[in-house]
Formats: sequence, structure tokens, C-alpha cells
Amino acid sequence: MTDIAFLDAAEADFYPRLDALLAWESVSDAGVNRIVEEIIGEIRRRGDAALLDYTRRFDGWAPASAADLEIPRERLETAWEAVPADQQAALETATARIRSYAERQKLESWRYTEPDGTLLGQQVTPLDRVGLYVPGGKAAYPSSVLMNAVPAKVAGVEELEMVVPTPAGELNELVLAAARVAGVDRVFAIGGAQAVAALAWGTETVPGVDKIVGPGNIYVATAKRAVFGQVGIDMVAGPSEILVVCDGGTDPDWIAMDLFSQAEHDEDAQAILISPDGEFLDRVRESIDRLLPALERRAIIESALRGRGALIRVRDLDEAVEVANHIAPEHLELSVADPGALAARIRHAGAIFMGRYTAEALGDYCAGPNHVLPTSRTARFSSPLGVYDFQKRSSLIMASPQGAAALAETASVLARGEGLTAHARSAEYRGGKR
Repeated sequence: MTDIAFLDAAEADFYPRLDALLAWESVSDAGVNRIVEEIIGEIRRRGDAALLDYTRRFDGWAPASAADLEIPRERLETAWEAVPADQQAALETATARIRSYAERQKLESWRYTEPDGTLLGQQVTPLDRVGLYVPGGKAAYPSSVLMNAVPAKVAGVEELEMVVPTPAGELNELVLAAARVAGVDRVFAIGGAQAVAALAWGTETVPGVDKIVGPGNIYVATAKRAVFGQVGIDMVAGPSEILVVCDGGTDPDWIAMDLFSQAEHDEDAQAILISPDGEFLDRVRESIDRLLPALERRAIIESALRGRGALIRVRDLDEAVEVANHIAPEHLELSVADPGALAARIRHAGAIFMGRYTAEALGDYCAGPNHVLPTSRTARFSSPLGVYDFQKRSSLIMASPQGAAALAETASVLARGEGLTAHARSAEYRGGKR
């Protein structure tokens, strides 16, 4: 029998046990931080020369010059032509759906004029240049290219630079084809903390960017955290998570496979099922035992379920909502008879998948909403990646003579109360006082 924890919300120690299961501390220890700091320092000091050294050392191939680090646009076209027709169609369909959803997220500028003629408003502009990190080698995810690149382009980002490691110089055709479809402007065959540093500060070959987005290993995540402030970042993501709330009316095989779909990412992924139906929990456990042996990533799934998975029994769906809001999951499936009613009560979740037919995997690839989501309970205060992450807002203020006089009185009182006389007099001058 597959080893997975069973928790009962009626037990006195339920929440302490749940919190222990949810706890996730970054594995970015002192050793990782030290290596990342050294790499960042070398990139800042030596630029392209350091990039070439790290590419030879970590990726196992030797570019003749820094110019060889850039993958030409023609190579993206070649990759597109090389992938099978069904993959081309899938990329185009997913891109269109992601773009359609993203178009509805665009923030627009606005302004209004007060009775005295003072104008106030907000001007929305896109970021100039964004860097997209894409994992390479075995962990090659064309879906991540689409999810990060498409909303950036919808936002109006002028230049989107993609970096992707190429172990032994090997390029992933599907990733390059995705870059072509999504409208990536430049692609560089670099990865790791060195790629993040190059994007943050720029080198002779790699232009510096304003923001870095995209997933990566612990060295990439640590580097993103380290360069924050020099550039913006999307988030420092933890392991993938899925929480399923089911009333017992869904095929248990479906639910078991949904749990597997996130557990197969890596051994630290988290898959949890909540139900008020104890018999249903037992049926799902039986499905897990029966279906798991046939999966290619069985060992990873078993490790994830054993380490961080759980089946949770609650009194009713009201309690299920309470537990779900406490967990604040990355992915939340509401596999119940009336998912709309339950969704209206969910305050914390990265993405909510409603109904028995909405597998979380649809959101990973092609439903339309972004699959870059807050993890490790950060859905309590953060949101999915979207067009708004590639836009910035500037306040607009234009005081009329009448408005300046009226505002000067308030500003002067507050400024003098803070002991900032120059502030007060600056406002007073516009109000007609000397």
C-alpha cells in the first residue's frame, strides 16, 4: 500500500500536524548562497569572459566566442519546422488561448478632472526589457515559455530575452519552437545563476533587463532572490502543489491521477485530497495503489506522497473550505456538485479548477490562465503571473491655479507638522504666499 498520511480534522492535533506537513523551507543553504554570490560577482566583474567559463564548466560545451552564446532567430525557425505537426498545432492553440485570456488582463491608463480643474490619474506603461529563464536539459518545459512570454508581449514589452541552459550544447527543439510562437526576441544558450546575473547587470553580449521571470533550480531561485532590487522578479517559487476538495461524487481514478499529476514534478511536490466522505478517501487510496505502478515516474510520485502528501477527512464541505483557505494552495480543484458556490468562499488559492471535468493539467498547458502561481502558502498575499506583472503605473498630477491654492493649505499644515519647512514653502509659493 502506498504510504500517504491520513489526517482527520476532528482530531485535536489536526492543525499542528497539517502545518508540519505544509512547512517548506528553502533548501538554499549557506553553501548554495556562497556559490551564487561568487558567480554573481564574477559575472559583474568579467562579463562575457565569466559567462564563457561557466558555460564550459557547468554545461559541458565550449563556445568559441561570446557571440556563440546567442541562438540566432533562424534557428528558432528551423526548430519550428522540425517539430511534428501535432506539436505545432498544440503550441499554436495554447498560445492563442493564453493570449486571449491575457488580453483581458491589460491595465489601462485613466484620469479625471476635479471641479477646480486639477487633473489626477494613472498612466500605465510596459516594461522595456524582460528576461525569461527557461530550464534546459531533461527539465525542458515549452509550456513555461508560453506562460511567461505571451503575457509579456501582450503587455507591450519591447524586448523579451530568453535564456536556456544547453547541457553538452544540446538544444531542445520544442522549447525553441515555443519561443518562436510566443514572440521571444532574443535567445541565449546560458543557464544557472550566471544567466540570472547576466540578465540583471548585463554583459557585453547579453543586455541587462528590468525584470526576470521563469522557473529554475535552487541556484537559479537563489540568484533571483539575490538580484532582486537591481531588477524585479516574478517570485521565488517552491515545489508544485495540488489540493483537491471532493464531495465523493467523482471517479476516484480521476482524483488519484490528479494527485499524481503534481506529485510527479519532484519528490518535494505536495498532493492533498480533502473529503467529508471517508469511504471515498479509501477508494482513492485503492486507486492510488492500483494506478501508480504503471506510471513512468512512479518513484518520484511515491516519494512525494510519502513525504508531503495527505488524505484529509473533514466533517462537511464548510470545513473543507476552512482547511483549503488555511492551506492557500497553488492549485485548488473543487470537484464537487456546486463548485461555483464553494469557489465564492475561497480566499486564498493560486488557481481554482471548478467542477468534476476540470483537471489541473488543463491549466498547466492550454486552458488560458497562467500556470505561474504562488506556492508555499504565498497565495495568502500574492497572485498568478499576468500581464500586470509586465506593466508599471505612474501617477498623474496636474494642479490648476485654484487647485494649487487649496491643496497648498493642507500640504503646508502637514509639512510644518513634520518639520519640513521647505516642503511647506514650496507648496505655499504655488498658493500665492511668500
